[in-house]
Amino acid sequence: MTQNFRKLLVIIGGLLTLIWGISHLFPTWSVVNGFGNLTPDNRQIITMEWMMEGFTLIFIGILVIAVTWTGQVESKVVKTVYLIVFLMLVAMAALSAFTGFKIDFLPFKLCPFIFMISGILIAGGFLYRNQQNEKNQEDFENPVNKI
Repeated sequence: MTQNFRKLLVIIGGLLTLIWGISHLFPTWSVVNGFGNLTPDNRQIITMEWMMEGFTLIFIGILVIAVTWTGQVESKVVKTVYLIVFLMLVAMAALSAFTGFKIDFLPFKLCPFIFMISGILIAGGFLYRNQQNEKNQEDFENPVNKI
């Protein structure tokens, strides 16, 4: 039960990131056109950067889900992936909070919250797993505690 709950937290965090990344790509042209008259180079740069964030979020979501589905959730590699993804999502949330959040457009205002919720879900699954493992290890080493 607890292992399934832990995996569920991580997978929901990964799915939220994945879905937000996919939904990020749909308004690309309207966002770029919202900048008004741009030089061709600036249009390409804004398009590239907007799509890059979407692809980054898709990659992060797929990565988290993939390493969780391997079943090796206790491996150092998986734990490292969870930690790095959490830190990346926190950094993206901070950047979005200080930049996009100030723009009067609802999706920009949602970004910091979605990034933080995703990161917290992933970290929650990781930390819950570690607390359970420490308790199980303690019970194994000190069987008197069970009596």
